[in-house]
Amino acid sequence: MADEPLVLGIETSCDETGVGIVRGHTLLADALASSVEQHARFGGVVPEVASRAHLEAIVPTMDRALAEAGVTLADVDAIAVTAGPGLAGALLVGVAAAKGYAVAAEKPVYGVNHLAAHVAVDTLEHGPLPEPAVALLVSGGHSSLLLVDDLARGVTPLGATIDDAAGEAFDKVARLLGLPFPGGPYIDREARAGDPAAIGFPRGLTAAKDLVAHRYDFSFSGLKTAVARWVEARQRAGEAVPVADVAASFQEAVCDVLVGKALDACRANGVETLVIGGGVAANSRLRAMAEERAAKRGVRVRMPRPKLCTDNGAMVAALGSHLVASGVAPSRLDLPADSAMPLTTVSV
Repeated sequence: MADEPLVLGIETSCDETGVGIVRGHTLLADALASSVEQHARFGGVVPEVASRAHLEAIVPTMDRALAEAGVTLADVDAIAVTAGPGLAGALLVGVAAAKGYAVAAEKPVYGVNHLAAHVAVDTLEHGPLPEPAVALLVSGGHSSLLLVDDLARGVTPLGATIDDAAGEAFDKVARLLGLPFPGGPYIDREARAGDPAAIGFPRGLTAAKDLVAHRYDFSFSGLKTAVARWVEARQRAGEAVPVADVAASFQEAVCDVLVGKALDACRANGVETLVIGGGVAANSRLRAMAEERAAKRGVRVRMPRPKLCTDNGAMVAALGSHLVASGVAPSRLDLPADSAMPLTTVSV
């Protein structure tokens, strides 16, 4: 619809430079430049390398997105940008670029929350989000459960990781198994040839006493340590490490906890829709397990396609479009980049 807001989104919170353009809930362009190969040799993201890569990629990525959508900067109604959370230097590149483009084109700018954008991106595939809904956000830096009553106004945190996030655990276990960075896709690939019941790895924060104090919280540090000890014991004994079985058993433990707590949150809050987002939401076992278990409980699961689960500009544009349509006031031009932006802040 021509009367729906045309919004451009900029994402630079970590190692992906993304520019997306949406009209309402319709995705028109999703341009991306990744610096992941530059970080692979270090086994993790190096903030200074990420910031430099964003500086080099932001203008050509913007040009590609505008060309793909067939629009000019003058055509857009607003510019949205990830203002946090994320790497401080990386965020500053995107926020500064958004301010520059906004001033040059005389457009309003919306500084938005990266995690809320991971929820909003689902609307590009499945339409408006039923409210209330429960959102499970799982990535390299975050594992969170949210109650979404009104995405434009705020969300209610239900639980979060108290140590390693799910994606971080995938990276660390992949390194133990000699698999490349980022670990998620490689663990997923190896696990398909393995037995998920081969090794009984622990499920963090699922004991009765933990469910009292940490009902919706996550902990994957103990699981990571258990995998390390199991692998080291095999190596000390001079035995080969069955990489596929370890990957499958580890992945099963992570997904079991994520899905179990998410569905428990749906039941306790009387919610019939579960939205799963973030980079780990691209994991094939997580997607299959969530669909299977949710169907038995009468819960509808909404997940964007894998490409939209990882960081991208489309998700930022989707949230910006929702804010514009909901009548939320734009940000001030002196909006800051906030590396520790709280979940309760959707826009600044």
